Amino acid sequence: MTNAVETYCDRCGEPAGEGDHAACRAARAMEPPRYCPRCRRRMVVQVTPLGWTARCSRHGELASA
Repeated sequence: MTNAVETYCDRCGEPAGEGDHAACRAARAMEPPRYCPRCRRRMVVQVTPLGWTARCSRHGELASA
């Protein structure tokens, strides 16, 4: 999913090119994504002491570094 164009904000789900997403970017420093940046679907998120995974039913899984 690294080559994908991010069409939607992965925190609020709104179009990435519209509005100010500064608060979303700040929150994402501490939180996992909630929406798929490609299709806007709500992702299944699992947080563990070692990190997080977020899975979109269409586009697969993202994981923390």
